Amino acid sequence: MPTVTTKDGVEIFYKDWGSGQPIVFSHGWPLSADDWDVQMLFFLSEGYRVIAHDRRGHGRSTQIADGHDLDHYADDLAAVTGHLGLKDAIHVGHSTGGGEVVRYLARHGDSNVAKAAIISAVPPLMLKTAANPLGLPKAVFGDLQAQLFASRSKFYYDLPAGPFYGFNRPGVQTIVPVVWNWWRQGMMGGAKAHYDGIVAFSQTDFTEDLKRINVPVLVMHSKDDQIVPYVASGPLSAKLLENGTLKTYENYPHGMITTQADVINADLLAFIRA
Repeated sequence: MPTVTTKDGVEIFYKDWGSGQPIVFSHGWPLSADDWDVQMLFFLSEGYRVIAHDRRGHGRSTQIADGHDLDHYADDLAAVTGHLGLKDAIHVGHSTGGGEVVRYLARHGDSNVAKAAIISAVPPLMLKTAANPLGLPKAVFGDLQAQLFASRSKFYYDLPAGPFYGFNRPGVQTIVPVVWNWWRQGMMGGAKAHYDGIVAFSQTDFTEDLKRINVPVLVMHSKDDQIVPYVASGPLSAKLLENGTLKTYENYPHGMITTQADVINADLLAFIRA
């Protein structure tokens, strides 16, 4: 398996298919590069080089006990892009991966980046604070950690079978293989990484990071996102970005890159080609 070793000795697994302008995909919690399979196949067929990696502690990357924070996530992404010598790259991040892309651009610069897109992403800040009253209470994320601690296997079935893909909405039919694929990816990773990752994605404030980004960024978010609420995320991120564009969807779930892949792929392609 292709891997790159980070400065602190973590092996990061990655996929690298095709040639042409590179598109780099950063996955959501607690998944893996496999969550981008539909996008990678689509953009490969459109003539792009597609790359996706497993975040540290996730998928096929090292199950290390430490370093599960956005600075390390961004540095690991930089290790992959540097190892592959990517230029004029387009970065696409979903959920926590959107935060990873934002922190990467702010921390490592955008000299080798053409554009970016963040989808159902956690920035600017998920946690409710005095300065961020639209966020979610800390107890919400403590409950997620408690469910993971009690039975990660059950938790990783219940989440995609319910709010992640909107299968709990009236009239929405559960796609059972999609649920099990989510479960498979989650269970591949490490419990410690996933436990700490809940703090990372919920308590990291990306406000200043967003302000530092100069490249065009497409912010894609649905008003019916039950995981990362729209009112505290998409519109606020787009306003903080110097060159941000907000694309709002009405009734799509958090995991819309899977359930509405045809629409998301077409909108991404239009943005990339614009």
